[in-house]
Amino acid sequence: MEEKVVQVGKYQIKVNREACISAAACVAVAPNVFELDTEKKAIVKAGANDTEQNILMAAQACPTKAIIIIDTETGKQVWPI
Repeated sequence: MEEKVVQVGKYQIKVNREACISAAACVAVAPNVFELDTEKKAIVKAGANDTEQNILMAAQACPTKAIIIIDTETGKQVWPI
């Protein structure tokens, strides 16, 4: 499955599926944004919505840093740094 970039608020979120180990830490922190698909890999939910802080905390909770977050206002990658 292709890794896709999803816009949620000011963030663009991408999950590196090769790096995802199905720990589901992102789901535990931000269940309105992340879920595991049929392959047990993290994906961004359709209609995802949460605070920027929760999205960033969910990405930081990933043990393999598989969630990449870009701030579209600055164009800079905010996680992983």
